Amino acid sequence: MRRLLLLIVLAVFSAQARAGTYAQRADVQAFVEHMQRQHDFDAESLNGLFRRTQPIAAVIKAIMPPKDPGVRSWQAYRGRFVEPKRIAAGRHFMQLHAAQLATAETRFGVPAEIIAAIIGIETFYGKHPGRFETFAALTTLAFDYPPRAELFRRELEELLLLAREENRSPLSYTGSYAGALGLPQFLPSSRRRFAIDFDDDGRIDLDASPADAIGSVANFLAGHGWERDAPIAVVVGITGDGVQALIDEGIAPQRAPRQMAAANVQLTRVGADDTATDAASEAFADRPAALIDLITPNAATEYRLGFRNFYVITRYNRSSFYAAAVMDLATALLTSK
Repeated sequence: MRRLLLLIVLAVFSAQARAGTYAQRADVQAFVEHMQRQHDFDAESLNGLFRRTQPIAAVIKAIMPPKDPGVRSWQAYRGRFVEPKRIAAGRHFMQLHAAQLATAETRFGVPAEIIAAIIGIETFYGKHPGRFETFAALTTLAFDYPPRAELFRRELEELLLLAREENRSPLSYTGSYAGALGLPQFLPSSRRRFAIDFDDDGRIDLDASPADAIGSVANFLAGHGWERDAPIAVVVGITGDGVQALIDEGIAPQRAPRQMAAANVQLTRVGADDTATDAASEAFADRPAALIDLITPNAATEYRLGFRNFYVITRYNRSSFYAAAVMDLATALLTSK
């Protein structure tokens, strides 16, 4: 399936590349007309941008699904992020920016270690923000990657609006292959909606201001419903014949542990001291949760009860692996020496 998709995408990509510049294409002209009609952009200025823009083959290659999407490993994924170098860098980041992290936690209710963990996973605390020209990357995906073209056309629209608001050239932004920007890797839509000037210098700078990145990550999570002083997830052991049905319900919290027990799924919470306690205790029995399975081939599956805050982290990156890694890196930032 992946090979077929790759061949189709590359065939379309090659055909479009032979057809000339983006400005000559009917689908791009439809987008230009939309921007002119909807947002009063100058058509000739936009066409000038598209005439200067070439498709990026590396972007298409990077966004393609994995060769074997069925083989996903939680332990391998976790090991990429919860490892000594990133933990050390994260602890240094938290020490260096302790005041801003504390202010963000007080204002938004998001723990400092969660904010730091997200920035650490996204860009290794600014070491790897991406070097793709954002306009070219989004244009490539918007018009030469059919599976997600609609999403990336919206983000291209958001980038143009962002550039106009900031009085910058759309060609001046750089970031990931998917158009994510700055230390926290915000897509242009999130940049416009959630990024804030947290260091009060009169401008938002997610590339060079850790304070702005810290405040913006906290604002993003709060804007998606982060619950102050509430749990994120707990590791559980499970038995019963209704496990798969609960997993299939997805990562949005729907059932309290007490309700899961009624559905013939028994849960035991695994504590930090490796003892098992009743997961349907008063602390969690009536709090809505989702049953999350973290699968590693040829190893036992790890299960967690994901509460509202776990789901909120998946709004940043819609992956239960990602949310669990953020949670574990945050814990490591507080406990490692």
